[in-house]
Amino acid sequence: MVADSSLSRSAFLILLALSDRPRHGLAIIDRVEETSEGEIRMGPGSLYGTLQKLVAAGMIKELREAPDPNDDDSRRRYYGTTPRGDRALKAEAHRMRTLVDAAVKQNLLGGL
Repeated sequence: MVADSSLSRSAFLILLALSDRPRHGLAIIDRVEETSEGEIRMGPGSLYGTLQKLVAAGMIKELREAPDPNDDDSRRRYYGTTPRGDRALKAEAHRMRTLVDAAVKQNLLGGL
């Protein structure tokens, strides 16, 4: 997973979920479902496997402390994006926009 190449769907969704603030695993799953208006449901296997890859790629980091003391639970791991992750998310969003714009020009989306 390199910043120059496209992100997997799971990686993009996780970075998007973390783009406004750090979250723990279940909160990431909930945010993905919320932002996709219920269209995408991410399971724990996909979530935690992708989190490991994103950490290894330097796109997210595990936080030492809960971002919100009222939401602290010693069993939870909290994640936040890194500058590299922010750049990769923006680059992928731009790439996707270019593709969607091309589809619109070809009238592939019809009345959607």
